[in-house]
Amino acid sequence: MSKGKLAKFADMEKNPLVVECPFAVLQQGEFSLKGRWHQDFFHNDNPIVLELGCGRGEYTVGLAGLYPEKNFIGIDIKGARMWTGAQEALRRQMPNVGFLRTQIEFIQHFFAPGEVSEIWCTFSDPQMKNPRKRLTSTYFMNRYRKFLKDGGLVHLKTDSNFLFTYTTYMVERNKLPLLVRTEDLYHTDGFDEQTNTILNIQTYYESMWIERGLNIKYMKFELPREGALEEPDIEIPLDDYRSYRRDKRSGLETSK
Repeated sequence: MSKGKLAKFADMEKNPLVVECPFAVLQQGEFSLKGRWHQDFFHNDNPIVLELGCGRGEYTVGLAGLYPEKNFIGIDIKGARMWTGAQEALRRQMPNVGFLRTQIEFIQHFFAPGEVSEIWCTFSDPQMKNPRKRLTSTYFMNRYRKFLKDGGLVHLKTDSNFLFTYTTYMVERNKLPLLVRTEDLYHTDGFDEQTNTILNIQTYYESMWIERGLNIKYMKFELPREGALEEPDIEIPLDDYRSYRRDKRSGLETSK
């Protein structure tokens, strides 16, 4: 490991805005902040919004700057990337920002029922060959239901046509209330000023994809707590390009 990464990990350990909790810690007992994020971390009762797979944390910090009346938590396992947003939030003394370094597969262990109001999935890996790791799959929706408020919001912002198409079919199959859907975010008119402000926050990698001429897609839907969820049974063409550091892993052309 490089000296730069070691220095960043040392900074993360000292940063009061960062909570690190590998699965080994969970195995020792219940996570101490579960059900107590408002009281013990943010010290207020404002709504909590999660960014899953936050990367460098640009969206977490950007949203927190726009909405001081909400609390934002960026979640990712890659601490060296998260360091950027965590340091920026610390420098700006942002009391409504936190970062949780852990594996998203265990997300339900960190929050109590109804503790979270919204979830953002920003440019997450489409996981074209493994729906159980896909952040908008029914497998994850059932995890989110364990801590998201009834009818809480799920946002998806992505460059991946595969992930966007899959999520569209998942929402339709389960009759989830769809509030916004666009296949070309930056060439779509009619959004209100607040929505435009939120959606125009761009991450580092998003800017790279826009430069490559890729359309950015967005949807927002509600997730009711009740009702069985079913996976869509449809073959979807795989993305035919490589996102940043993601290789096309097989010669197949479609997947579910």
